[in-house]
Amino acid sequence: MNILNIPVDVLQTGRKLGGLSEAQNNDKGTGFADMLQNSINEINSLQQQSAELKNALVTGEINELHQMMIAAEKSSLAFQFTLQIRNKVIEAYQEIMRMQV
Repeated sequence: MNILNIPVDVLQTGRKLGGLSEAQNNDKGTGFADMLQNSINEINSLQQQSAELKNALVTGEINELHQMMIAAEKSSLAFQFTLQIRNKVIEAYQEIMRMQV
């Protein structure tokens, strides 16, 4: 099938199904690097919050163990998820580098 024969409305529907509107495609502020940086910052803040709650529990400022455990698990899961994404990206890069041109 030749791409030149595809009607424009089908291509626009495909863009809608992909989740990006035309305005989002043209917006330079929401690039991949920005999204990645925001995610890393969020994970960092979760880890800092977990550390603060651990310190507060040890010093006796708070008595709720469950709050500290929930924050620690959120931090741990977010970090593990990030590592798995990193591993998949590295694996994809290595696969691309193994391709013969």
